[in-house]
Amino acid sequence: MEPSTIPVAAAERVIHQVRRAVTARLLGLERAVDDLLIALMARGHILLEDVPGVGKTTLAKAFSDALGLSFRRIQCTPDLLPSDVVGGLVFHPQDSEFVVRKGPIFTNLLLVDEINRALPRTQSALLEAMAEDQVTIDGTPYPLPQPFLVIATENPLESQGVFPLPEAQLDRFLLKTSLGYPSADDDVAILSLHLELSDEVASPPPPAEFGSSVHPSAIARTEWPRTLAAGIASVRLSPAILRYISRVTRATRSQPDVQVGASPRAMVLLAKAARAAAVLAGRDFVTPDDVQRVAAGVLFHRTLWIGPAEGSEIDANAWMQQRVLQHVDVPLESGAP
Repeated sequence: MEPSTIPVAAAERVIHQVRRAVTARLLGLERAVDDLLIALMARGHILLEDVPGVGKTTLAKAFSDALGLSFRRIQCTPDLLPSDVVGGLVFHPQDSEFVVRKGPIFTNLLLVDEINRALPRTQSALLEAMAEDQVTIDGTPYPLPQPFLVIATENPLESQGVFPLPEAQLDRFLLKTSLGYPSADDDVAILSLHLELSDEVASPPPPAEFGSSVHPSAIARTEWPRTLAAGIASVRLSPAILRYISRVTRATRSQPDVQVGASPRAMVLLAKAARAAAVLAGRDFVTPDDVQRVAAGVLFHRTLWIGPAEGSEIDANAWMQQRVLQHVDVPLESGAP
C-alpha cells in the first residue's frame, strides 16, 4: 500500500464501522449517513429538510452514539431565546457575582429541531458558532468543543408559524439534503423491527463487525477525529478537477431562473465536500463522480431564485443534473496515480 493511501484506508475503516453501527438501528438511510460523514470530515454543518416521521432526529442521535460524541438537542419554538441556545450570565446571590452558564450549544453534535420555528433573532445565535466554532457571552468569546457539528431539521410542508432561513444562514450549512421515504422492502423490515414480528417477517441481520453485545461507541473516540482528518487531508485534487469544480460552480450563475448563483465560498466548500466523498469511496484522489455526488447538496441552497417559489418546488438533484452537470464538460484526467 502506498504511503499516501494509508490515511484514507484508516479513515475508511472508521467510516465503515459508523455506517454499520448507524444502519443497524435505522434502515434505508445509508446515503444520509454518508452525508453526515461528509459534513463531519469537511468541518461543515448539515440541514435536513423533510416531512415528520422519516427519522431525522433518530438519525442524529444514532450518529452521535456511533462516534461517541456528546449530544444535545434543541427544540425550536417561537419563544426560544438566544440565551437558551448559547447561555448567559447568571447571578449567584451566595457569592454576589455573575457566573457563566453555558447553553446546550457547548457539545460535539447539536441537533436543532425545526430550526425554522425559532425567531430570526434566535436563529442568528447559531451564526457565530457555525462559522467560527465559538460563541460570545457578555463580550467574551468561548470556544466550542471539537469536533462541532450542527444538524438542523425543518419541515418543508409547514407555512404558518415558521420563519424561513435567510440566505446568510443557509450559507452556513455545508449540505442541505433530505432523507426521503424508505423502500418497500425497508418498510417491511422497519415494521418487523419496531413491532418485534421476528417470526412473521424477516428482521434485518445484525452488522457483521458488531455483534449484539458491542455498543456502537466502541469506535475509539480519541482516535477517529485524527484518523478522519488525516484521511481527508491526504486526498489529492488535480488541476483538471479544480477547473471542473470551478466550471460547475460558475454554471449555476448562468441559469435563467437563478438571480444569484453559487459564490466562491460555495466553490471552496464543494471542493472540501468532494474530498470527503472521495474518502467515503476509499480513494486518495477526487474524481468527477465525487464532485457530482455532492454538487446538489452544496450548491443548490446557495442560489437565489427568481420568482415567488424561490426554488422550493424544484428537485435539487434533478435540477443540478439536468441544468448544470449535463452541460459542463467532464475532465478525462481525474488525478488518479
